[in-house]
Amino acid sequence: MRDLPPRLLCLALAALLSSCVSGGGSRGQTQYLEAFDPATVPHSALYNQDQDSYWDGDGMAGAPSVIIDISDQKAYFYKGGAIAGVSALSTGDEKHPTPTGSFKVIQKDQWHKSNLYGDFVDATGQVVVANIDITKDKPPAGTRFEGSKMHHFMRFTGGTGMHEGFLPGYPASHGCVRMPGHMAAIFFNNVAVGTPVTVRP
Repeated sequence: MRDLPPRLLCLALAALLSSCVSGGGSRGQTQYLEAFDPATVPHSALYNQDQDSYWDGDGMAGAPSVIIDISDQKAYFYKGGAIAGVSALSTGDEKHPTPTGSFKVIQKDQWHKSNLYGDFVDATGQVVVANIDITKDKPPAGTRFEGSKMHHFMRFTGGTGMHEGFLPGYPASHGCVRMPGHMAAIFFNNVAVGTPVTVRP
């Protein structure tokens, strides 16, 4: 593997990592790992560990709102101004920063998939090339594009939203706000179109 050109080595590592962290399968399991540099990432950061998230909002009344704090990589969910829960995050990286400001949820899509990032798969759905950018990478013959899963997608501006995704422990997305799966589902079920979302640096 050391003799591979850097691009192929990166693709091979991305495929290996995506199969490891997603439960071992290779059908539609990309975990959106575009920011990984295995040479600089601590081994512990390769796991989707989350010891910060919690939810106390069941039974709470009041209008929902969300504050996304980029500096501490957490989202704070409020009901009627009282804290209802906190989620760990991975926001946009340096090349693809998450926009800051005041927004509102403009779309909810439980089974959303990316139309830019994902895998090239064969006719049976097996991943041939993982973790690609459809605007830059060309599909090998006999493959098709399969967008990365962005389940429980809550769009709040342009192509940016909160959704389920892999958390490496630092900002690593293409601008979206990744959350652990269980927290993305909770936030999704407790926001509505029009819910205020504030993103602060």
